[in-house]
Amino acid sequence: MNRRDFMRLMGLSGAGLVLPGSVTHALAGEAAMPDWHVGFQNPRAEELHTLSLKLDGRLPKALTGTFYRNGPARHALGDRRYSHWFDGDGMVHAYRLRDGRISHHARFVETPKYMAETRAGAFRRPAFGTVFPDAERAASPDAMNVANTNILPFDDRLLALWEGGSAWEVDPETLATGDRVTWSDDLAGAPFSAHPAVDTDGTLWNFGVVPGDGALVLYEIAPSGTLRRADVVALDASPMVHDFAITRRHLVFLLPPFRLDPERFGSGKSFVDSHRWYGDDAMQVLVIDKSDWGRRRWFDLPAGMHFHVGNAWEDGSGVVRFDYTRYDNADFVTRAARGLMRGEDIPHAGGHTALVRLDTRNGRIDQQIMTEETEFPRVDPRRTGERYRQLYTTVRTETAGHPLSNGVMRRDMESGVTEHYDFGASVITEEHVFVPGEGGESDGWLIGTALDLQQKVSLLSVFRAGALADGPVAQARLPYPVPLGFHGNWKGA
Repeated sequence: MNRRDFMRLMGLSGAGLVLPGSVTHALAGEAAMPDWHVGFQNPRAEELHTLSLKLDGRLPKALTGTFYRNGPARHALGDRRYSHWFDGDGMVHAYRLRDGRISHHARFVETPKYMAETRAGAFRRPAFGTVFPDAERAASPDAMNVANTNILPFDDRLLALWEGGSAWEVDPETLATGDRVTWSDDLAGAPFSAHPAVDTDGTLWNFGVVPGDGALVLYEIAPSGTLRRADVVALDASPMVHDFAITRRHLVFLLPPFRLDPERFGSGKSFVDSHRWYGDDAMQVLVIDKSDWGRRRWFDLPAGMHFHVGNAWEDGSGVVRFDYTRYDNADFVTRAARGLMRGEDIPHAGGHTALVRLDTRNGRIDQQIMTEETEFPRVDPRRTGERYRQLYTTVRTETAGHPLSNGVMRRDMESGVTEHYDFGASVITEEHVFVPGEGGESDGWLIGTALDLQQKVSLLSVFRAGALADGPVAQARLPYPVPLGFHGNWKGA
C-alpha cells in the first residue's frame, strides 16, 4: 500500500465514532445491588497507596519486581454512570514485591479524555458502549482513548494500552501519565491494539483495526522501541478483533463474524452497537507470513466470538496450533458486559478454551472445545510463538456464587490433564500471570489478583505454578476493593 492510501486510512480511523448518541445510564440505586457489584464501582480515591499489605504466607525470595495491572475504574462521574464495563477510564496498579513485603500503588491514566471530563465534572465524550445525548464530538479516536485494557513494560518504558488508539506512556515508578506514543509521524493516532506479542528475540508485533475501512494495521517494532515496519492489510469487512498470536514464521488472527454494520456506523449508536452478529458466517482465521505480509492464507472455523488467544506455534511440516477462548456468539460484549454494570446475574457468561490445528499445506483445520468455563489465557512468556506445554487460565467452578470466575487452572497441552484452585463462592478471580523461575514452564510462579466479596477487599495471590491445587504460597490483602480489571504483566527487578 502506498503512503497516500495509508494516510487516508489513518485519517478515517475515527469516522463514525464522533457522533452523539442516545444511550444513557443514570446512577443506579446501590442498595439493591448484589455483593459482587463492588467490582464495578469507582475506587475510593483517584490515587491509592498502601506501603505494606497484610500478608499471609511467605513470598519466594527470588520473586522480586513489580506486577502491573490495568482496567476500567472510573465508571461514574457526576450524575452519570457508564452502561458498559469496557468504558471506564483506566487505572494502573503497581504491586511491588521486595524483601518479603508487598506494596500497592494505583493511579488513573490521565489521558486528554480523562482530564477534560474531570474538569467538566461529567462524562462528555463517546465511549465504547455508552454515548450520552449531549456528547461532544470527538476529533479522533484518541479523544476518547481511556487507556484501560493492558499495561506493558517494553523498552524500559511502561505502556498503557487501549485498542482503539495510541499507547500512553506511564512512569514505571510514580505511575504519572506521560506522552502519547507515536511510532512514526505517519502513525500518529493510529489504532494500536492492547495485545501486542513480544517475540523471543524481543521484537514487538502488534496490529490495529481501522473501523469502517475493513483494514488491519500491522506493526513490527524492534526491541529498542524503533519501528521497523508498518503497513495496512485490506479486509472485506471490519470485524471486532481484540487479540492475535504469533509463531516463528506467522501472525495468526481470528476474525469473528461480529462486524461493523455500515448502516449503523455513524448513526449515533455506540461503537459496540454499530456492530452486528452474522451467525451464519464463519469465523475466519488469517495467517500472515512474518517476512512477507503479502503472503496470506485463509481458513474457516464455525461461527464464534473470541477476545483472547493464549499462544500459537508451528512445526516443521507447516502445521500451526493455537488456543483461544471461544464464545458461541457476541452476547458477552453486547449484553453481559452491560448486565454486569446493572448488577444482573448473567448465566453462562464465560467462554471455553478451544484448541485449533490447521495445516497450511492442505487447508484442513480442526478444533476441540474444552468443557471448563475459562478466560484470560496466559503462558510462559519465554514460550511465546513456540511449542508450549502449560496453559494458565481463570476458571469458573460449580461453587461460584456470582457470574464470573472463582478459580485458576493449569492445563497440560500434551496430556490434557488439568489442575485448579477454587477460591470459593465469594471470590472473583482475575487474570493470573506466569513468572518464570530457572526451570521449565511449571517451574515458576503464578501471580494475580482477586476480589473477596465477603471482606470487600482485593487480594494478590502467589502460587507455585506447578502446584496450583495446593493453594497460594503467599496472599496479600489490600485494605480496600479495587475495580475489576483486565490485564497485567510482570517486570522483574
